[in-house]
Amino acid sequence: MLRRIKTFYNENKKSTFIVYITLRLLVILCMIFQILHGNWDNVFLCVLTLFLFLIPYWLDKTLKITLPNALEIIILLFIFSAEILGEIQNFYGIFRYWDTILHTLNGFLCAAIGFSLIDILNRSEKTHMNLSPIFVALVAFCFSMTIGVLWEFFEYGADTFVKTDMQKDRIVSSISSVALNPEGENIPVILNDIDKTMIYSKDSNGNAIVTTIENGYLDIGIKDTMKDLIVNFVGAVTFSVIGFLYIRNRDGYKFVELFIPKRKRSDT
Repeated sequence: MLRRIKTFYNENKKSTFIVYITLRLLVILCMIFQILHGNWDNVFLCVLTLFLFLIPYWLDKTLKITLPNALEIIILLFIFSAEILGEIQNFYGIFRYWDTILHTLNGFLCAAIGFSLIDILNRSEKTHMNLSPIFVALVAFCFSMTIGVLWEFFEYGADTFVKTDMQKDRIVSSISSVALNPEGENIPVILNDIDKTMIYSKDSNGNAIVTTIENGYLDIGIKDTMKDLIVNFVGAVTFSVIGFLYIRNRDGYKFVELFIPKRKRSDT
């Protein structure tokens, strides 16, 4: 398998192969370290990352879709940054905007993929399609936002059923809620400058546990989810506009081809 992958990358993809091998070795070293410390959840993430690294190879050999070197390197770095650096090394907690950067990039990349799917059909001699640039850009945008929403569904499902915390909690200092209205009316009660919140629960033995949250109220993922979708929107709009301009003037926006997958010719 490794020999076939090496042959695949040697076809004008030597720089990509260097990145691929370097990241793969780092993941293997990380997996060994996690095994020694008995962190089996992290071992699973390492194995998952190694499989995700095979996506470009699978797309090329199975679906006959070639990724440009720049796009493929970005995808490999994105996977490594999300799974190894983000989850295992806790970059999500260490660096405030790590998650924001990745979700913005995800919106951009997914729009590029959605754009390429329609552009391939639009330029194919078999389909005889002639879709307008604005329609192709709109489809790219919608594709990216759909992927972003599905990912938030996945995060919610993991937090609900597996008890993870993918939708990161956030402490907020004010809330507006009709649930706090003493009259039961549909009029929100606004609480500003919340000093502290106290959470009462019980352990497995029935003993009371009191958790105090200082300087605010614990928001359980709503703001994180909306922030993720908003920055995904920004990334999707950015590429959709660039893609629209590219269709209107392909020679003037040649750099866009660095991010657009292409269908392999039948003779390759």
